[in-house]
Amino acid sequence: MKLLRVGPAGSERPALLDRDGTLRDLSGLITDVDGALLADDSVLSRVRDAAAGGELPVLDAEGLRVGPPVGRIGKVVGIGLNYFGHAAEIGAEPPAEPILFLKAPDTVGGPDDTVLIPRGSVKTDWEAELGVVIGSTARYLGSAEEGLAHVGGYVLVNDVSEREFQIERGGTWDKGKNCETFTPLGPWLVTADEIPDPQVLDVKLWVNGELKQDGNTSDQIFPVGEVVRYLSQFMTLHPGDVIVTGTPGGVAMGRPEPKPYLRAGDVVELEIEGLGRQRQEFKDA
Repeated sequence: MKLLRVGPAGSERPALLDRDGTLRDLSGLITDVDGALLADDSVLSRVRDAAAGGELPVLDAEGLRVGPPVGRIGKVVGIGLNYFGHAAEIGAEPPAEPILFLKAPDTVGGPDDTVLIPRGSVKTDWEAELGVVIGSTARYLGSAEEGLAHVGGYVLVNDVSEREFQIERGGTWDKGKNCETFTPLGPWLVTADEIPDPQVLDVKLWVNGELKQDGNTSDQIFPVGEVVRYLSQFMTLHPGDVIVTGTPGGVAMGRPEPKPYLRAGDVVELEIEGLGRQRQEFKDA
């Protein structure tokens, strides 16, 4: 299923995009698309049955904002340097273990919401990424297969990053990852049953119409199941938590000088096979 949340920021309602591309209202069945839904197989089954039966009301998509497809996110966990191509382009060795950082849930926005370039920023960068949404509580998992079994769905993410804040200002990466609006999510949460193999997905990103990233999740150093297993050794993953699994090569930081970091007025578009497309206009904060 393709689940989404539509409406004004903070007042989104749950919806479903059916197989014909028609937007359907889920608010008569569920209150939100969130961890509680993903963890409840019986409610998910009711949603599937209603969708298959064609009984869900149609929503007029004209002018309707699409919000982030997951509500009430507990935490957003990022994985750094998780593509061989990205590590190579910045001259880094592939890490021996996954590199972890956290993004605050209040950085999450809709797929087409405006992204704000922080005050004082000179190195705001793009990162098209596969996002994993946890479907059942994961702690101390024993295998990558178990990791995959705890995935509830997948989303498209732009892990917007300010490289000077991240790398040159001391401390952890979090400074460059947690600026407001820095985690556009969506448009859809695609349930895991529709993505049988997350390691074969094309990942693309354009800036002002120019293709910048053209990768595939097969280039990941640590595949999705292993990432979930690994994280579960250090933290409990709860339904609705989001893991941002790294970006392929092609970011501004990896390009020759002068590096084409983002400026106000730039337009970024990105897509992952089967997960939809985003479009953001960048403006000064």
